Amino acid sequence: MSTREPLTDAQVDQALAALAGWARTGSGAQAAIEKTFRFADYAATIAFVNAVAAVAEALDHHPDLGVHWGRVVVRYNTHSASAVTALDIESARRVDALRP
Repeated sequence: MSTREPLTDAQVDQALAALAGWARTGSGAQAAIEKTFRFADYAATIAFVNAVAAVAEALDHHPDLGVHWGRVVVRYNTHSASAVTALDIESARRVDALRP
């Protein structure tokens, strides 16, 4: 299976069980996985955004980011598949690894 093929709901649920704090959002073509990360200050927030950008470039897969003072919302959806894919799950794992 290609990493950009849609996952079934059961496959997404199974993957999310191993990803603390990530949740499914939306449905159909808007289906995604999302997590909010919290930080003590704006500088830490932006440092995290830059680290997420490095992960995105390495995987050639870019999340939607909501950047706010002290928090970042990271949302993955594979637009070409109009669904959640294995690439979204792998990206989420790598973003989680950025936090100690």
